[in-house]
Amino acid sequence: MRKSITFYGLTLSLPMLVWQVLFFLAPLIFLVALSFWTVQNFRMVPDLNPDNWTRMLGRGVFWQAYFRTFLLSTSAAIVISVLAFPCAYAVAFKLSETARRWAIFLMVIPFFTSYLVRVYSWQIFLSDNGIINALLAKVGLGPFGMLNSVFGVMVGYATLSLPLVVLLQLFSLIFVDRTLIEAAHNLRCGRLRTVFEVVIPAAKVGLVIAALFCFILTFGDFVSPLYLGGGDPPTLSILITDTTKSGQQWPRAAVIALTMIATLLAVAFATVSFAYRERGR
Repeated sequence: MRKSITFYGLTLSLPMLVWQVLFFLAPLIFLVALSFWTVQNFRMVPDLNPDNWTRMLGRGVFWQAYFRTFLLSTSAAIVISVLAFPCAYAVAFKLSETARRWAIFLMVIPFFTSYLVRVYSWQIFLSDNGIINALLAKVGLGPFGMLNSVFGVMVGYATLSLPLVVLLQLFSLIFVDRTLIEAAHNLRCGRLRTVFEVVIPAAKVGLVIAALFCFILTFGDFVSPLYLGGGDPPTLSILITDTTKSGQQWPRAAVIALTMIATLLAVAFATVSFAYRERGR
């Protein structure tokens, strides 16, 4: 039976609609218009010139930054999801209700401090003369170049998204039907096999959404690639700042931003469709 739209339901949803129009749709429309403007004597002039799109999409450095950003974010989503799962599983199935509340509280605490401050603190640990290399030197190892590298970027990405991924996975694992696990054990299914064939399929939606959030956060991150990765070669977020500094080319920066938004929307729709596909069947 098809449900009709009521005035009461429309009124309740109006604040969300206004929020989306003011803070997403309107800026997006302005960004699209800005991408066709031109810069003359360091001043932006309203125009309908597609030159910004042809110049940016025709540059090799743009596509290098694009694929580098996509690869780093995809790798971060996979690695961080794998690292987060044992923690979320232990909290969901091994801890008591009281201990679980404390664990959730401890995972929220990192969000009380600035992400930029946390990234700066990692420089003390990852530099060639930092704490980690100093400890490794005592056992005759190192020094290892961890700062200004892909490893440093991944550490920053984990600092940004790991607590959130753990929480999202945890909220999904908590609602897994325990009778399914008991039935698997009664059928002499081992613990590890139960995790892969019962727990993970039952929590598939939450696990995939957690990985999606990780991808979204890291895809647009500027701090870790710059301060822990060195900023060279650049990611898309760094390329935006470099473009705006080069002759006040805000319209060309808008092209990069729109490309990022289109990528995120495409990945989000594809990921959500994959997460709910088997569930819909």
